[in-house]
Amino acid sequence: MIRQSLKYRKTLTVLGVLSLLLFLFLILLKDNKGNGMNQRVIDDVQKLNYRGFNPLPKKDTLILSEMEKQIELNPKDDSTKQELLEAKSRIDQLEKKIAILEGRVPQKYPEVKFLGYKERKRILVTGGAGFVGSHLVDVLMTQGHEVIVVDNFFTGRKRNVEHWFGHRNFEMIHHDIVNPLYVEADEIYHLASPASPPHYMQNPVKTIKTNTLGTINMLGLARRVGAKILIASTSEVYGDPMVHPQPESYWGHVNPIGPRACYDEGKRVAETLAYSYAKQEKVAVRVARIFNTYGPRMHVSDGRVVSNFIMQALQNLTITVYGNGRQTRSFCYVSDLVDGLLGLMASSYTLPVNLGNPVENTIQEFAMIIKNLVPGCRSMVATGAAVEDDPQRRRPDITVARDNLHWEPKVSLQEGLQRTIDYFKEELSRTTFYNNQTYMDMKSHH
Repeated sequence: MIRQSLKYRKTLTVLGVLSLLLFLFLILLKDNKGNGMNQRVIDDVQKLNYRGFNPLPKKDTLILSEMEKQIELNPKDDSTKQELLEAKSRIDQLEKKIAILEGRVPQKYPEVKFLGYKERKRILVTGGAGFVGSHLVDVLMTQGHEVIVVDNFFTGRKRNVEHWFGHRNFEMIHHDIVNPLYVEADEIYHLASPASPPHYMQNPVKTIKTNTLGTINMLGLARRVGAKILIASTSEVYGDPMVHPQPESYWGHVNPIGPRACYDEGKRVAETLAYSYAKQEKVAVRVARIFNTYGPRMHVSDGRVVSNFIMQALQNLTITVYGNGRQTRSFCYVSDLVDGLLGLMASSYTLPVNLGNPVENTIQEFAMIIKNLVPGCRSMVATGAAVEDDPQRRRPDITVARDNLHWEPKVSLQEGLQRTIDYFKEELSRTTFYNNQTYMDMKSHH
């Protein structure tokens, strides 16, 4: 409806502008009609009621330039000439405002498959405007499903899903899932939670509420409407692991009162809640333990190792490695993770599943990889003080995912990092950052 309204408004505006130009042209060609015609033009200009706009610089277009020449060649009284110049300036401003409006409205939606009512599902995605959630929404939309995105925009951004605004299959709800939500859905992807240390440490009580009360509300919704629900858990449930690589059977090694506890223990409780609802209320649950993920739409200032290193390298700042740099991480590209989430939801496997990339690198190696991928990077790699409760080793055992979901990552680290670097370059070009605002100086490698 908004797109149609803007289209009609643009059409009427263009017709008005053309009518005005026609009047002005008749004035310049038919001087013999004198002041009578001039007065009619002035009256028409006044009726357009563009007085509220401030004059802008003249646009160097063919028609307006020709008008200016004709005004100079056919001098009238000063008041008439001034009115014509003002009209031209206001037409110029109107054109610019139309261009701005056109830029705000997506011109074309991505191609969407048509599904009949029997195949089409209503799918709720909490945290759907976030990094992972928005990529999941893209796939679900292109598959032809009806998607409801629920987000409180603490870390999510409307820009991540704005290309779907107005689509008949898409709905956005600004809502905090700590409060109950009443909608109809066939499937629920519960991704809502801050996931980077700076974000979840910013308000630890809120983080715990999101992962406990929010999860209870979503499980309750799934029970009421008979929906299947996927809980996005995390590799943080393993803490600083004593077993390497980490299988789903490992119970973890977590500090319950450390700086990461609000997130680690919140996700552990979320898993407990999921299986309690499954046992007691017969809710169909799926649990994905997500390892380090990266890709476009990451926050440039979320304090994670990927965004920190890329932003520092692009600006030739010192790449800071906290600790001795021998900590290991495994990075999975976001499209691979989304494939894993979709596969898990569609499967009949009900126990937790690790989703991540089993290729392991030290943080020091990772810093050099990024430095070498950024052309002309002159950044130095330096070390900083170690971080409290920073896991020393992190690598998923994805045997369960391979055997039950037939899933494994496909995008190589080099390819995925290049796509991510290109995205961060574009983000840097969109706005200006001060050096001390390009990334959060948080000592974390989550």
